[in-house]
Amino acid sequence: MDILWTLLTLPYAPVRGLTALVKVVAREAESRQYNPVNIRRELEELDRAAAAGDITPEERDRGQQQVLDRLTRPAAGGSRVPPGRNGAPRRPAPARRGTGGRRGEPRGGRGGGR
Repeated sequence: MDILWTLLTLPYAPVRGLTALVKVVAREAESRQYNPVNIRRELEELDRAAAAGDITPEERDRGQQQVLDRLTRPAAGGSRVPPGRNGAPRRPAPARRGTGGRRGEPRGGRGGGR
């Protein structure tokens, strides 16, 4: 069965590969965007440019605010929830409905003594 499934889905292999590549690139871009070293470097570049007279103090303040907003605001795709397994977002646990398997029966199943 596995061989048959592999043969049937073989034409979709490039799509799966491209999807995996896009996920890796997106994860790397996000990690660089929120990396403390890169943030500090951006803030230092703004300070250096303001000290050299390349930008005005107002432009420096605006740039610093943009960097800090990027840290405090949620990502564009929604809230920043730590990923679960394989980088997928965590899902809430399903709500439990009752105690038994069937309606009206106690938890332990039907009473047959099995």
